[in-house]
Amino acid sequence: MTASEPSDQLQCLRRSILGARRLSNIFWALVLSLGGMGFWLAGLSSYFQTNLLPFSDPTQLVFIPQGIAMGFYGLAALIMAIYLWLVIALNVGGGYDEFDKTTNQVKIVRNGFLGKNRRIEIQQPLEDITALRVDIKEGLNPKRTLYLRLKGRGDIPLTRVGQPLSLSELENQGAELARFLQVPLEGL
Repeated sequence: MTASEPSDQLQCLRRSILGARRLSNIFWALVLSLGGMGFWLAGLSSYFQTNLLPFSDPTQLVFIPQGIAMGFYGLAALIMAIYLWLVIALNVGGGYDEFDKTTNQVKIVRNGFLGKNRRIEIQQPLEDITALRVDIKEGLNPKRTLYLRLKGRGDIPLTRVGQPLSLSELENQGAELARFLQVPLEGL
């Protein structure tokens, strides 16, 4: 610590990043699971002429084309639900950003899919950070992202994927991080 730094100055800033474990993802995985199971059982009921659903009688359906279509849509929904439950269980996209002045390192960690690259980790010296960049695109599919600019590398996104942050929250996060790192904030 130098004489110009106060002793109570923050030396490490760590931010958690929300991954796939969101209430909206859990809701849609549940809807796909229940709906897919219902459609699939309706298709099987029309084929076997045995009622497999307690709340309706799909045995009245003609297997070709109605039963086979319901079975196909049910199976497709169940496959999508399994994928979504897997993404939720692995918490894809979740992780943290750590900016540590004591070790002079920035560490960006994210969870990925199964395999040898399950954990994505980027470590760079703090001196390699040239700026923070804010990217704002409004419209039907808004995008509000905070990027870390590094020497010799592309811009690295620091915000979560999915639901965009509010403008004030994005501004506050960007300004706080730019102050901590003592780098310019571009794009505002």
